[in-house]
Amino acid sequence: MPSDATLRLTEQLIACRSVTPDDGGCMSIIGKRLQRIGFECETINRGGVSNLWARRGIASPLFCFAGHTDVVPSGPLAQWTSDPFQPSQRDGFLFGRGAADMKASLAAFVTASEAFVAARPQHSGSIAFLLTSDEEGDAVDGTVAVTEALAARGETIDFCIVGEPTAVTRLGDTIKNGRRGSLSGKLTVRGVQGHIAYPHLAKNPIHCAAPVIAELAVSVWDQGNEFFPPTTWQISNIHGGTGAGNVIPGHVEIDFNFRFATVSTPEELKAKVGDILARHGVDYELVWTLGARPFLTGRGALVDASRAAIRAETGVEAELSTSGGTSDGRFIADICPQLIEIGPVNASIHKIDECVEIAALPQLSAIYRRILEQLLP
Repeated sequence: MPSDATLRLTEQLIACRSVTPDDGGCMSIIGKRLQRIGFECETINRGGVSNLWARRGIASPLFCFAGHTDVVPSGPLAQWTSDPFQPSQRDGFLFGRGAADMKASLAAFVTASEAFVAARPQHSGSIAFLLTSDEEGDAVDGTVAVTEALAARGETIDFCIVGEPTAVTRLGDTIKNGRRGSLSGKLTVRGVQGHIAYPHLAKNPIHCAAPVIAELAVSVWDQGNEFFPPTTWQISNIHGGTGAGNVIPGHVEIDFNFRFATVSTPEELKAKVGDILARHGVDYELVWTLGARPFLTGRGALVDASRAAIRAETGVEAELSTSGGTSDGRFIADICPQLIEIGPVNASIHKIDECVEIAALPQLSAIYRRILEQLLP
């Protein structure tokens, strides 16, 4: 496999204007490449979102590459040094929207699979691709639609690598082996509106909420574990008041979020918040939204193979991390016991002049290929 094959494919994918939820033709390019090496491709579209499930082989174990073809909007075009959808090489980097998040990984998935199949056409197990155009958007008709379809027909995945950009300073320095859960709440504390000069005729909901906020802010929810930091509670927005300076408002709204570890459950967190509210005797309404459950892959075959592959190709000892926001791994984890994320440096993602180091592209492909060689001999 020529060393610049991953670069060429990354450039092709960047040139596709795949602003979420539009695939922009990426899956057609990838699907044709995969079909040429024996993959059967299936579209599982829903709600205007393009999803691709491609599989080579029927035997176990099943190894899956997962990712997204959609990108975030470019932002002000005038601030880009070059057109975000015209890949440009400068100073050893490839620039373009999606270069790091995550079209380089998609290209490396493909070239790694091509090299692996060429060398081992009768490999054990099976290889699959799970791609969506709805990761950067609402993420309700993308990966989750595919995993639901797979679960409905009893299809599971043994190993999965999501190509999210995980490296901090150089390729291979960080593997994401889990993600925290996200639980949001909209708390409305009710009072009695009135004239600010006659507080005895009103009830200030902000004053009622203040001791609740204070206790929630200092509460210890759990201690975390080897892979996760302790669960945190944070306020994102507070809305109260009528806009007038002489009116006590009738209610205050508080938006908050838990980023929680696997040692806590959503039900436990909700119960603790309810106990605090009850203890302070406030009149309230609370609406919960579970954005994601946490998932974790401990040390095992996939982590070991990945760290060995990174060491062989880069000389780097990869660290395991569960930091950062959510990813589509949260959906795949329901049908896959071993799932990690490995991708390029994430310093420029979602920014103006997003880029990826050109020299890292063949290395990333080689890392993925080595992982396949170890898990599907």
